[in-house]
Amino acid sequence: MKHFMIAGLLLAAPNIAISQETNSGMNHEAMTHSSSMSQGETTATVLQMHPATEAGQSAFAAIEEIVLALDSDPNTDWSKVDISGLREHLVDMELVFTDATVETSEVENGFVYTVTGTGKTKGAIQRMAFAHSGIMDGVGDWTFSPEEYDAGVVLTVTTAADDMAKLRALGFFGIMAIGMHHQDHHWMMATGSNPHH
Repeated sequence: MKHFMIAGLLLAAPNIAISQETNSGMNHEAMTHSSSMSQGETTATVLQMHPATEAGQSAFAAIEEIVLALDSDPNTDWSKVDISGLREHLVDMELVFTDATVETSEVENGFVYTVTGTGKTKGAIQRMAFAHSGIMDGVGDWTFSPEEYDAGVVLTVTTAADDMAKLRALGFFGIMAIGMHHQDHHWMMATGSNPHH
């Protein structure tokens, strides 16, 4: 799986170019022509010429990386690819991390996070909290217990007493970001094996 991501990053490099601003804005046509690699030009050369590596807004960059990896793999089963599903998940992540409100209370060996939101944010909180809890419950002797309610989720996280300082420092958002499973799960969603279903 990792080699697909690496391939995607390498393939993305030739498409990165530095744009010149004009009074009418960015000239994307010029960028497209200037970003084409000539025969024999290496990725390393292009990166040296054009040091920019950010593809754009983070959800766009995450999807671009996966699309490039899928496109570079001749064995990709396009009938199972679900980029729209991945996009919806990335939107949920964005809503939770930018729009959710969290109230925290301490309990024995842990914390209770009351996470609320309105509109689309409420659903995003519920989906993210339950999906993340299902993956992380029991990892490192931490227990994740989410409960759905009208305005969002009440998430109780308990841990061994010597981890309380870490749990306190992380807070709800740090806890939601912990664990390097997100990239693998994004790949699974895009390729039709959604681990959150």
